[in-house]
Amino acid sequence: MTDLLLTDAHVRTFDDALPVAGAIGITGGRISYVGSADDAPDARQTVRLDGALVTPGIIDSHNHLLLGFDADAVSLEGADTLSEVRRRIAELAGRRPDLGWVCAENAVYSIVPGRRPHARDLAGLADRPIFVTTYDQHSVWLNDIALRVLGIAGGGDIAWGRPERDEWGEPTGWITDFYTSAMTTAGLAGLQRDIPLYSPERRYRKLLASLELATASGITMVVEPQVPLAEIDLLFRARAEGRLSSRVIAALFHPMDADAAFRRDLREAVDSAPVDDRLRFGPVKLYADDVIEPHTAWMLDDYANRPGHRGHPSAPIGELTRIVTELDRLGFQTHTHATGDGGIRLALDAIEHATRANRTVDRRHGIVHVECLHPDDLPRFAALGVTAAMQPRHCSPDLVAGTWMENVGEERWDRAWRFRSLVESGAHVALSSDWQVGEMDPLVGFYSALTRAGLDGRDGWTPGERLGLEAAIRGYTREGAWAWHAEDELGVLRVGARADVAAWSDDLYRFEDDPAGLLEQRAQLTIVGGEIVHDARTAASQPVSYGERTHCSAVH
Repeated sequence: MTDLLLTDAHVRTFDDALPVAGAIGITGGRISYVGSADDAPDARQTVRLDGALVTPGIIDSHNHLLLGFDADAVSLEGADTLSEVRRRIAELAGRRPDLGWVCAENAVYSIVPGRRPHARDLAGLADRPIFVTTYDQHSVWLNDIALRVLGIAGGGDIAWGRPERDEWGEPTGWITDFYTSAMTTAGLAGLQRDIPLYSPERRYRKLLASLELATASGITMVVEPQVPLAEIDLLFRARAEGRLSSRVIAALFHPMDADAAFRRDLREAVDSAPVDDRLRFGPVKLYADDVIEPHTAWMLDDYANRPGHRGHPSAPIGELTRIVTELDRLGFQTHTHATGDGGIRLALDAIEHATRANRTVDRRHGIVHVECLHPDDLPRFAALGVTAAMQPRHCSPDLVAGTWMENVGEERWDRAWRFRSLVESGAHVALSSDWQVGEMDPLVGFYSALTRAGLDGRDGWTPGERLGLEAAIRGYTREGAWAWHAEDELGVLRVGARADVAAWSDDLYRFEDDPAGLLEQRAQLTIVGGEIVHDARTAASQPVSYGERTHCSAVH
């Protein structure tokens, strides 16, 4: 008998043989029936969905589980003025005198119009060091006390970032290249020594909270895109404690200055990892450049508002090609951050060279973010079989106006987040949240892909690159499965596939012409391997532990 039947539903299967159905059945962790509600088999458990949408489970192809939000820090989400930032930080400092460091997360770059935030902007808020991360985790903002405690004020450097200094050599309190430096072995060790926010226990708490949020959001597989070798044990701990309620693929971080011995350590870590259907290692995270907002992404031409400056690549020209070629030879799939048009071209050139030099096929290397894409490079994604791993929320004007848009300049806005053009070119576009840079909820991603507007519906831009709802959901399901060599078993609802399923609170297609309605919906059920791990219909839904199942076949 069928274990579980979802019926009276609008089922979008993303299977070309039967794209729409009224019911699905699940038996032994796999899809056992797809068809009409009238012909559905009897089941031990039946859930009637009253016409709500059922899709494959969401595959979030770029989600920083290890970042999350910290209960002992203040979130600056929605704080778009310096006065509001100061108010929130001062409130935390006054309420928590026990904290040695006052930490805040998710500041936007445009807090101070026309310039970077400065240490003096944090003056008088606390008698302790203040540490603030930007929403994209690529920059940090420190007060004068922190600069003194860390030795930066005395001319010293830090292993986890690049202190900015003014024309007299004095530190401004702004740190660039933060996340690229902080996840190196030396950077992470220094960060954990210096900043309590990054202690292993607090990182583990963030991981668990992020996993719970993923499961409650309809996400059945998450790619954690930047796991340092030193933090692999946090994932093993979650696995041993049965806390991986969604599947996790961990991409291991490769610093750009790492040597061949480090790559051998990566290979050993992947090959020695236990086989599990909830956790696997394998992709390798690289950086071609940094980010556009602080002018540190690599551009083919000068920044519009900084003549003579194009940013910088993350390694000397040619080094990324050498590293990607060696990783490709060792059997690794790469996941390379690139935001500027120069950085994207560097990444494409490296992948093209690796493929030719090693004569490899179907490696499915990925380039992450793809924010400013030169027209000449757009067709190369499809030609090279490279996944564009992109985030719809990133193009929202409430995040990029005042910084990204001005830095790039209006004459290059037609290169911004070219979702539709890439899809129409035949490229594989795997969509994701980039939590906690953006909201994890895929409904926010759907809305952003459809509107390219702020969450209030205002200031939509570059409408020619909007996606329809079908393409947006495909980007979070079928395309995500393809990106990670799992298209035969995940991202599709057909008989024999793994039963990773999301059921939504309504038929989301009702809102295609009124996308604001998507933001009022939620994931009703999340099913991973046939188990209901989230049920919004219950008063207190708890993720189901996957218990002793630690020797199942890995998803490839």
